[in-house]
Amino acid sequence: MANLIRRHETPVEVDFGAWALQDWDDTQVPVMFPGDFEPGPFLSTREGRLDFTSAGHTHTAALTVEIWDAEPAVPAGRWDATAEANVYCSSGKLRAWSMAGPTPGTIELSDGPGTWSVRVVSAGRRQVAELAAHGVPEGVEQYTAQFWPEP
Repeated sequence: MANLIRRHETPVEVDFGAWALQDWDDTQVPVMFPGDFEPGPFLSTREGRLDFTSAGHTHTAALTVEIWDAEPAVPAGRWDATAEANVYCSSGKLRAWSMAGPTPGTIELSDGPGTWSVRVVSAGRRQVAELAAHGVPEGVEQYTAQFWPEP
C-alpha cells in the first residue's frame, strides 16, 4: 500500500500553451525549457524535464504535486487527460517553468538524485481553452502530478 509523503500546491504560469517541470539544478539539464519543446502530446519527456501542452494559450493553472513512497492509485475524479512517464532528477528538486523562465518555488522530491515515475492527470482543459481565448483565467485548468521512486 502506497503512503503519501508530501503534498504541494502551487500556481503554474502557462504561456504559448506550454509549461514544464524541470530539474532544479539547471547544469544537469542538457536543453533547458523551452528548448526542443514541441506542442502536441499532453506530456513529453526530455532529459531532466517534463513538458506539458496546455489547452489554453495564456493563463495560470493549478498544480498539485504528491510525493508517494510507492505507486499510488489514480486520483479520484473525472480527468480530461492522463499520462505517465519517468524522469531522472539529479538534485532531488524540481521547479516549474514557463516560456519566460523559471517560476518561484521549489518542489522537493527527495534529498538526493533519483529516477521517479510520475502520473499526471488534468481537468478543466475544454473550459480553459474557451476562457483563454477572451482573457487570462486562473485555476481553471488543474493538474495533479503523483511522483514515486522508480524501483
